[in-house]
Amino acid sequence: MGERWNESMTSDLHGNAAAESFELLVKVSMDMEVFSSNWAYCDRLSSYIAKMISHNRTDSLLYSNLFSSALNELLETAHRAHGRGEFVCSVSRRAEKDLIELKIPCDAAGSHFYREAMSRLSQPDVGEQYRAALFSDGPLDPSIGLLELAVDYRARLAVEPAEESAVRLSAELSLEEDEG
Repeated sequence: MGERWNESMTSDLHGNAAAESFELLVKVSMDMEVFSSNWAYCDRLSSYIAKMISHNRTDSLLYSNLFSSALNELLETAHRAHGRGEFVCSVSRRAEKDLIELKIPCDAAGSHFYREAMSRLSQPDVGEQYRAALFSDGPLDPSIGLLELAVDYRARLAVEPAEESAVRLSAELSLEEDEG
């Protein structure tokens, strides 16, 4: 399993001067109430963005499908745990790595949910947590999409305050091996 990102590792993702910078590919913003008014927007937005950024990958159709699935998990998580305000989704790239950043408006309880989810992802039993959530008979674990990204996609995830009443949820993905 890949390295898990947590709140203390966020500075490496966003602020390490020694790291190469990511180039912004696409950015979408909308009112959170509009986004959350229809569950289908998660799928539509993830499919649209995936098609926009996959044109220059080795297998653009496969890449688009994988990226859309990963982004959809993030969007569905934001759909479940959010507040009022502006929702922003941006995708940046550096070589074979894509960085998805969501600015999610949320209150203190929502912020706590995201911090707690990152804490869970840093545990050594994250794979077992994911399988338990996946096969649970009870209500859906609201962190299941983040667990899936960490386990199945080996995403590096981070959360940090974005501004008052918002968090920035970041996921770094490598869906295509670097052949260079």
